[in-house]
Amino acid sequence: MTTFPTIDPELAAAISMLPNIDITDLPSARTMFDGLIRTMLADRSFDGVALRELSVPGRGSDPEVPIRFFTPDNAAGPVPVLLWIHGGGFVVGTAESSDPFCIQVARELGFAVASVEYRLAPETPFPGPLDDCYAALLYIHSHAEELGVDPNRIAVGGQSAGGGLAAGTALKARDEGVVPVAFQFLEVPALDDRLETVSMTNFVDTPGWTRPKAILSWNYYLGESYSGPEDPDVSIYAAPSRATDLTGLPPTYLAAMELDPLRDEGIEYALRLLQAGVSVELHSFPGTFHGSGFIATAAVSERGAAEALTALRKGLHSLSPVS
Repeated sequence: MTTFPTIDPELAAAISMLPNIDITDLPSARTMFDGLIRTMLADRSFDGVALRELSVPGRGSDPEVPIRFFTPDNAAGPVPVLLWIHGGGFVVGTAESSDPFCIQVARELGFAVASVEYRLAPETPFPGPLDDCYAALLYIHSHAEELGVDPNRIAVGGQSAGGGLAAGTALKARDEGVVPVAFQFLEVPALDDRLETVSMTNFVDTPGWTRPKAILSWNYYLGESYSGPEDPDVSIYAAPSRATDLTGLPPTYLAAMELDPLRDEGIEYALRLLQAGVSVELHSFPGTFHGSGFIATAAVSERGAAEALTALRKGLHSLSPVS
């Protein structure tokens, strides 16, 4: 692996402990990921938080969509809600893998969190995963009263591939005009199948994520009909960077990592949102790489986690609740 002089020393010391999940072998990759998550979740606590497992109607003839729905104990009145979409390159991961983050948001911010169990590629390529996320959004909005959430304070967020799905869901919500998404929360989002940015071109062997993995991930997600980066038929809901009009999207928090192939597409998306008149908070964390937040005790990871919660709190609490 290439040496990266700017990598954070705390992160560099822990790189050898991080697993290398090979998505060329999906059964093995999923088994490895699931094992890691079981270890990570072994000591989770639900103190102060209630969990309900919902199953909501899919779009059209699609199957029902499972949601892990977290609410803070003793919530008074309708609370803000975050629709959360996990990462995993579109091909691995589960809603349960995001439990620690969802619990933290519910416990520390007093928000509800709806964590979506969307179908994975390549078994279900686009638009299936996006449709699952949008179906979950529609349900949360239309059932806000019985769920105890505020239909005017709904955020959509996700990490990595989940960040791309969140951005696509926000675009679809804008275009459909049914759900007024109040805030967009994008952590290291995968937004562009064309893979033309400097960071995506140069970072072929960075920790956590690489250009070869990104190529494979997009091919899995976009399916057998996908003819490559020059394909003119790729939907903006699949690859939000392809959208030419970003007006009317909600205020946005976007986090990028310095040594991440996804860095530049995230930064460019944030700049284009700003140019379209959208309020944006953009952070590029120095010395970090894709997935470095898993090294939670590093100072830069602690700062990133704290700033993410601050952005969420500000993004939804700044809005007036419904009466």
